[in-house]
Parts: sequence; C-alpha cells; structure tokens
Amino acid sequence: MKPIGTHNYFAYITTNRNKTVLYIGVTNNLSARLFQHQQNAAPYTHTSFAGKYNAYYLLYYERFGSIEHAIEREKELKGWRRSKKEKLINSFNPEWRFLNDEIE
Repeated sequence: MKPIGTHNYFAYITTNRNKTVLYIGVTNNLSARLFQHQQNAAPYTHTSFAGKYNAYYLLYYERFGSIEHAIEREKELKGWRRSKKEKLINSFNPEWRFLNDEIE
C-alpha cells in the first residue's frame, strides 16, 4: 500500500510492432493505460494516433510524484526530434525490448 500523499504518474513512450512509430503519453496508471492501448479501448480507438498505428508496446517510462511534472516531461519529449527520443530509449532500454510484461 502506498503511503498517504504518495502518487505515481508516468511519462511513457510506446511503439508499434515494427518500431517505426513512437507515441508519447502520460498516465497515473501505466498498466491500465497499456491495457487500454492493447485493447484499443476508449479513448484509444482506431481514430486515435495510438490506435491507428498500433503503438501498444512500451519502450520507455519515467515515474513522477506529481502530474504537473509528468505532463511537463511529456510535452518536452513530444518536442524532441526522433533521433533524440531514440537516444533516450537507448539509454533506458538498449535492446528496445517491449516492457509491457514487466509493468505490474
């Protein structure tokens, strides 16, 4: 059980099976959000970016104690060129393994 006042928020990067697309998002429940992506559930339908490109595979995530910091990081990552995002992923997950099964 988490101590009162302790919260987890995540900025994360997912990709498609061929690793040609990168999707950046933020959530307070990473495992539930990944499940939504995988099931293509609302709000992630085929009309959304993640749904359209099947970007369901987790490559990278960062944990934050406040939603404000997580959103700030999400916006920062979204502003980066793909090459800079790739360097970040490589520093965290050099083999670009799909990390979905490692998230509780």
